[in-house]
Amino acid sequence: MPEESQASSPLFNHSLAKALVILESFGLDRRAMNLPELAATTGIGKSAVQRLTFTLESLGYLRKDLYSKKYSLTPKALEIGMRYTTTSGLIESANPYLLDLNIKCGETVNLSEPDGLDMVFVASFPGRFQISVQLPIGGRYPMYCTAAGRAYLSGLAKPAADALLQRSTIRGYTPATVMDRDEIIGLVDTARQTGFAYAKGEFYRGDINIAAPVFGMEGTAVAAVGVSVPVTRWSFEDACDRIAPQVTEVAQAISSLSAPKRPAGS
Repeated sequence: MPEESQASSPLFNHSLAKALVILESFGLDRRAMNLPELAATTGIGKSAVQRLTFTLESLGYLRKDLYSKKYSLTPKALEIGMRYTTTSGLIESANPYLLDLNIKCGETVNLSEPDGLDMVFVASFPGRFQISVQLPIGGRYPMYCTAAGRAYLSGLAKPAADALLQRSTIRGYTPATVMDRDEIIGLVDTARQTGFAYAKGEFYRGDINIAAPVFGMEGTAVAAVGVSVPVTRWSFEDACDRIAPQVTEVAQAISSLSAPKRPAGS
């Protein structure tokens, strides 16, 4: 959702915002919805929902089942997100390094970028071995309980990172999720010192994550490189000893691509 100051601007188009809210309301637990369900889910009036869904259907982003009268997303909706992955300079620059890391370690390698209080998968290279969980491109997860999120936070100034954590709603996804806010801040502080962050089965059971921050031109974090490994093949100690140095090296290499170029002879 936009900041209150932005939403109150005369330039802000509320109809466009509502249309996007409708598209964003679909998910695993809401694959198809009729008008009353869309109105209840989005908080938008039924008459407005009817106009917006008609427009989105006409443009090809929604389809309506003739029998159930329920709307669902179409493949065209996928184009919006995929256009980002094909136009992002960061993803284009990072992909060769991510692939190289994927080949070297044989495990799943991801690039994540921040969005609000979450991290979003924007690039992924699956490992050679099957893993229990494989989030798709566009999948999102909280910063506070994942290695990529903690790595990103560690690349921010401490006041900014702490402020994001204070705004986060802490909930337990697994029995291993760290719930104490001060402990989470401590884990981010440690990552700031070591250069990498970790999470042990805090978002998904049996999953070990190692991640390092990617820095932009201004010297602050803009993304995170992460590797996910299962406890069935890796111990936490081995992941830190063998995976962390590789992840840190790749994150530094990608960061160097954004470093300001010094004039020749300077």
